Amino acid sequence: MNIKPHSRLVMIGDSVTDHQKTNPAGEGLFEAIGRGWGGYVAQVDALLSVNYPEYAIRVTNKGISGNTVRDLAKRWQADVIDLKPQWLSVMIGINDVWRQFDVPRQPENGVPPDEYERTLDRLIGETRPLLDGLVLLSPYFIESNKTDAMRARMDVYGALMRKAAARHDAIFVDVQAAFDRMLAHMHSASIAWDRIHPNHIGDMVIASAFLNAIGFDWTRGKA
Repeated sequence: MNIKPHSRLVMIGDSVTDHQKTNPAGEGLFEAIGRGWGGYVAQVDALLSVNYPEYAIRVTNKGISGNTVRDLAKRWQADVIDLKPQWLSVMIGINDVWRQFDVPRQPENGVPPDEYERTLDRLIGETRPLLDGLVLLSPYFIESNKTDAMRARMDVYGALMRKAAARHDAIFVDVQAAFDRMLAHMHSASIAWDRIHPNHIGDMVIASAFLNAIGFDWTRGKA
């Protein structure tokens, strides 16, 4: 696995990452990393602990519901740089796109592609030299119809995230492709009621895609 023992992994993003974690930092006891089934961050934390217990990887949830890349920029110093992680995971872009569709008469709430790319590039560019590893996860829309307006728009932002990963020597995780594989067999309603916020199945889709990308050994934890 790519992450070394005793590393800190900070996972930053929006509500999909947040999952009602505690504040200011999502880590510790009593569902601090995420409530209920915990979301994909809690699942990553659990699987790392089960399969690599001696690695003692510290996972910190820095998701905040409703965030766009603009919001990440405002809190980047405190929530990323100051924590001095060895590894950073970023999944952002869903709200940047969603606000263009659910509040179209308030265009200032959406983030256009050029601003999204520019802001992401600046944040990653200043942070990458400080990290052992960086993982960038694509935004997604759990919709099988690729001509759907929001799905098509989300794919644009996913492509921008892929390009950012290539520019900054980051691992890219195509979360949209992972959901598309599921949609070949399941309706979106059985994964996410609003096609955005996943249930336990959808969270495991994200967690599995992330772990596969960092070279996680799924057989290692077997007795």
